[in-house]
Amino acid sequence: MAREVDQSAYVEAHATGYVTVDVRELHEYVLGHVPGALSIPLSRLASRLPEVPAGGPVYVICASGNRSKVGADLLHRAGRDAYSVMGGTSAWAGAGRPVVTGEAAAAAG
Repeated sequence: MAREVDQSAYVEAHATGYVTVDVRELHEYVLGHVPGALSIPLSRLASRLPEVPAGGPVYVICASGNRSKVGADLLHRAGRDAYSVMGGTSAWAGAGRPVVTGEAAAAAG
């Protein structure tokens, strides 16, 4: 079962520089994502596991927190220290935190 973190814990983790994987589809990601988030759509996460760094916490984010639970479960079963971000990008942006548009931080999705 996915471990979840609330937005305040995620804000702290993000500021520390931990990896964020955005599991939304690329067309969603380009409309606005957390700065530095790596784009790996949920549908491709299993085949792209080598792109997710091991050895430290990984925070999985989506629009609202549903897909990120599935992604965090998958990563956890693959041996990663993965957490789903409650509220997702919607809560992040809704709190006035910065979002980046475009594919700048995207891995080829």
